[in-house]
Amino acid sequence: MAMRNFYNEIKGMRVKEVGTYLKPMFSVGYAKSAVKRGLDNYHAKYIQTSSVDPVYHVCFGGMAFSYLVALPEERRHLEHKQHAKH
Repeated sequence: MAMRNFYNEIKGMRVKEVGTYLKPMFSVGYAKSAVKRGLDNYHAKYIQTSSVDPVYHVCFGGMAFSYLVALPEERRHLEHKQHAKH
C-alpha cells in the first residue's frame, strides 16, 4: 500500500523533480519521525487494545535473533565436518 501511494505521488513528476522530492526523505529527522510514527501506530494497534500479539512478537523476534546470532558458528561447524570427511 505504501509503495502504491509513493508511486502515485511521483507518477506525474519529471526525473529532475523526483530527486528534489526524495532528498528530504533521506534525513535523520525524517527517519526519526518515521520510526516515531511506526511506534505510535504499533502502540495504538496492539498495546491499547490489550492484545496478546506483542508477546508473540517478542518470542518470535527473540527466536529469529538467536538463530541469526548462532548461524555463523553453525556454518563453521558444518564446514569443519565436511572438511573432515575428505
